[in-house]
Amino acid sequence: MPLLRIPYTDPLPPPKIIPPSATAFAGAVSALTNFLLAPPPPGLKHSQPAYHSHHHASPLQSRNPSAKQHGNTLLLTGAGISVPSGLADYRGTNGTYTLNKTYKPIYFHEFCQNHEARKRYWARSFLGWPSLERARANRAHEAVGRLGELGLVKRVITQNVDSFHPLTHPHLPTTELHGALRTLICLTCSTTYPRSTFQSDLARLNPSWSAFLTQLLESGALETEDPHERRRMGLKTNPDGDVDVPGVEYGTFRYPGCPVCSGGMKDHTHAVAGTSGKGKEVRVDGDGAWLPPSHSSTAHRGVLKPGVVMFGESIPTSTKHEAERAVDAADSILVIGSSLATYSAWRLVKRAKEKGSRLAILNIGGVRGEDVFFADAEMTGDIRVSWNVEEILPEIVKEVERGLVRR
Repeated sequence: MPLLRIPYTDPLPPPKIIPPSATAFAGAVSALTNFLLAPPPPGLKHSQPAYHSHHHASPLQSRNPSAKQHGNTLLLTGAGISVPSGLADYRGTNGTYTLNKTYKPIYFHEFCQNHEARKRYWARSFLGWPSLERARANRAHEAVGRLGELGLVKRVITQNVDSFHPLTHPHLPTTELHGALRTLICLTCSTTYPRSTFQSDLARLNPSWSAFLTQLLESGALETEDPHERRRMGLKTNPDGDVDVPGVEYGTFRYPGCPVCSGGMKDHTHAVAGTSGKGKEVRVDGDGAWLPPSHSSTAHRGVLKPGVVMFGESIPTSTKHEAERAVDAADSILVIGSSLATYSAWRLVKRAKEKGSRLAILNIGGVRGEDVFFADAEMTGDIRVSWNVEEILPEIVKEVERGLVRR
């Protein structure tokens, strides 16, 4: 059955902190440290063997055999872990759904079928890409990597498309549930293409937009991480590298076609390899910009799509199964910076709870379905904490290291 990425926009109730002592910073650190160091729940059965990272045991693990006695925790991360890096989220205090009630992300079918919708998408992405390219992983990502080195975490599943996890801790395997923005893929031939190269092509095809972007960069409008300040300058920033400039006309924006499907040529109509007959061509102009085909049945032939799972698009079956195997192999799951508003992530936590895994959630603000997830928290020892991830995760790492030494 296809698994679609669908946004959940209903209001979420405020969290109930569990245990009550976790309302204080020290209590929250202690609760999550104990969660990570706890042995596997008694009687928990695994339907999949545990994942093994392809890295050597850390010196701390080697000196302490007891370091292997803790459970195997799976991390599931969302936009909240990348907010300290200056990226927009959906539901936080300064999130898109909080500040921009009219925001509507582009859906997969719109992108595939509508040339004008693609112009709008790529124009806004063109303005937003420099911020993502400039952004760097933060201390929370580094703390996640350290938990992997210590052997407490064997795998990460992330909803984020910024690739900070695999870039920060390549030794700790990451499943990018919703893909990655740094790569494009052709809807026809599946050839991949670097987003950075695509940005240069967009600048070449749209000199007036390139000049406008230079002005924005020079004015500092894209430098500030404060969404209120950006709005004062006339910009609206949204997740996934989207920048909206109200009142701008997108109709003149041009974007390149797939270099493979277009045969690397310009100002021509090219038959796609392996196809024949009417309506199988890819058209580009003299500069290499994609042109609408002569037949509506091939509306997206030779179109490059961002390497993310767009809203309304199915998550690849291999990714879906990889995430499910990770849940089935883990003893516990720690959610970091996610409201679980997207079903593709929420269902993984539901799957973990149904198999008897322990659950901890570290997220500022409400989480979808948490009243059900934590209904049995007194018996299971599940944890619910609301704290800044970049502040608390490095402290948890310190406490975990002390705890492993004491053992």
